[in-house]
Amino acid sequence: MNGVVKLRAGGSHLQQIPNDPRHLEALLDFYAGAGVDCFLQDNPVDWVALTREHAAQRAQAAPQAAGHSQPQQPRHQTPANNFQGQTAAPVPAAPIAAPVGTAPPASAGQAPVLPDREIIAAARDLAASAPTLDELRKCLSSFEGCNLKLTAKKLVFADGNPGAKLMFVGEAPGRDEDLQGLPFVGRSGQLLDRMLAAIGLDRSSAYIANVVPWRPPGNRTPTPQETEICKPFILRQIELVNPDVLVFLGAASAKTLLGVQDGIRKMRGRWMTYPCKGRDISAIATYHPAYLLRSPLEKRLSWRDFLAIKQKLGEKTPD
Repeated sequence: MNGVVKLRAGGSHLQQIPNDPRHLEALLDFYAGAGVDCFLQDNPVDWVALTREHAAQRAQAAPQAAGHSQPQQPRHQTPANNFQGQTAAPVPAAPIAAPVGTAPPASAGQAPVLPDREIIAAARDLAASAPTLDELRKCLSSFEGCNLKLTAKKLVFADGNPGAKLMFVGEAPGRDEDLQGLPFVGRSGQLLDRMLAAIGLDRSSAYIANVVPWRPPGNRTPTPQETEICKPFILRQIELVNPDVLVFLGAASAKTLLGVQDGIRKMRGRWMTYPCKGRDISAIATYHPAYLLRSPLEKRLSWRDFLAIKQKLGEKTPD
């Protein structure tokens, strides 16, 4: 049955779309490419105040929970007949999930922090103090100002050749990257490897990093506060690598580091400049490999971008 789905935000009717997952995915991809990244409600929400309120509640409840916590006896479900008519053994009930919207538990000895100007300033000072990439990695490993570190399994710092003239920057790691501690190692990373191979390059010819080095829970989009906290580290990373060509994989990293507001469809394939250490680095944005996996028809445009990247690298390389 082909019905319609009504998308509403705060009670306001937005649009009617076909009730087909493929059409819905295509529409969401179009919105993302056009720069639409959120729905607005009728009434504004003060997320900073809400975050402070939740943090205060957690801080007040933590000592009480530590003093009154008692082990719970496992509950069992009532035995039921299986498909052969035999009585099945009691099965332990699944643990009760935490309410939606609650913050993930902090690791031992570490509590969530409130993102504010002091945290951002501390990140900026710490990043600026790193003279090498190895020291910058150590600074990130010890940095406690980003709450994404509490839920991520590993720090995803970088991969590839630090001395390469080509650098890729994505937005944030996903599940596979979080497990291995390396950027772009899942399906999107495999596609990136094939795209590099198509122009005669591989990971030894490039340096790959993300704006946010920790995986957001559930692969959600990093919040503006999380991105702003992590931004000084990727800025310093680019300074230390000092590439000749900088490639932004997706609009998010380009918007964060260049300050542009255009969507990826309008931005991709256009050469821009990234000021770094007194010189201008040639920069270009192209589609994120994860997007290309969902929209394979767009690969032809990314192929053009990679050909342009290869040509630009040839221009930068002295004879």
